Amino acid sequence: MPQVVARVPRSWRLLLVAVVCFIGTPPAHMAAQQGQPGQLQFLPVRGNIYMLQGAGANITVSIGRDGVLMVDSGLQSVGDQVLAAIRRLQNQLDLRDAPISGGAETRSTVADRNIERPAKPIRYIINTHVHPDHVGGNELLRRAGMTFTGGNVTGNISDATEGAAIMAHEAVLTRMTSTANGATPAPADAQPTDTYYTDTMKLSHFFNGEGVQLIHQPAAHTDGDTFVWFRGSDVIAAGDLFSTTTYPVIDIKQGGTIDGIVEGLNRILRLCIAEFRTEGGTLVVPGHGRLSDSADVAYYRDMVTILRDRVRAMVAKGLTLEQVKAAKPTADYEPRYGATSGPWTTDQFIEAAYVSLGGGKAVAPRTAPGRSK
Repeated sequence: MPQVVARVPRSWRLLLVAVVCFIGTPPAHMAAQQGQPGQLQFLPVRGNIYMLQGAGANITVSIGRDGVLMVDSGLQSVGDQVLAAIRRLQNQLDLRDAPISGGAETRSTVADRNIERPAKPIRYIINTHVHPDHVGGNELLRRAGMTFTGGNVTGNISDATEGAAIMAHEAVLTRMTSTANGATPAPADAQPTDTYYTDTMKLSHFFNGEGVQLIHQPAAHTDGDTFVWFRGSDVIAAGDLFSTTTYPVIDIKQGGTIDGIVEGLNRILRLCIAEFRTEGGTLVVPGHGRLSDSADVAYYRDMVTILRDRVRAMVAKGLTLEQVKAAKPTADYEPRYGATSGPWTTDQFIEAAYVSLGGGKAVAPRTAPGRSK
């Protein structure tokens, strides 16, 4: 893994010091557990793109003169803290972008660092899938935002009640409004306002100076996975298609499969261009874990592919789930990704892989794959 922070330009070092936000200090075991709120920390990635850690799942944020675009919104319990951190970072924009200079009375050749300018509104929230650690903050953060539009409709929707637009694949909206098996639909303000059903969708205009593309990966982590490509910054927000901390979470009940995970990782790699010998270049923000590049994604892809093929061969031989677990197909990767407790264990991964490859029925996991507890 390259030392990504070391590549941050010297002019950004002051910004890095200014925007690293530690909000609250939970117990150490909670901060270490996936899906639990921890210490909120912003990491500059590239250009206008930042990674916010500690909100349950990683949040990718584009912050600039057009406002804020978020990929995922974290857990509901830390929504206020996420909003405060974003506003704090917005107020640091002039540390990165030089103020406009000139002779007009509304401009100045000297930046007044003591003036705290109003934070630009949140314009877009993109949900990578439906799990609570990725959509829990939707309602609060949407209400804190404002729809980005223009023309003769601006006056009708620019008040605070409209809020930010929430974008997702249509499968996410279907899940969030479902009443099947006694489920309670999400509040209206937490549901996606704009959905797509095709392979990809692009924002209709540049946002903070670059194009943004949403790419759907069917039947992977869930049936509604989206990863987001910031085309100017060359940054990909992968959602839970990619993690540096655990084996991939495969939510069988919500349409997930291990084959879809492998294909999703391959699609991400097809978009990545390395700077040198697979290091650097395109940067990838995982759903959980550290900032990565194409080498990290390729290693993870290889691991998932190897384990998928091992389990598939055992399924083809007619082994039962217990026999597959006893064979320990993950043994050589256990020190890196294995777990015997917590929200996603090795046994849960093997079972999900086994079932998604046609090996039998799933046993209910001890905790939800969405890491909501």
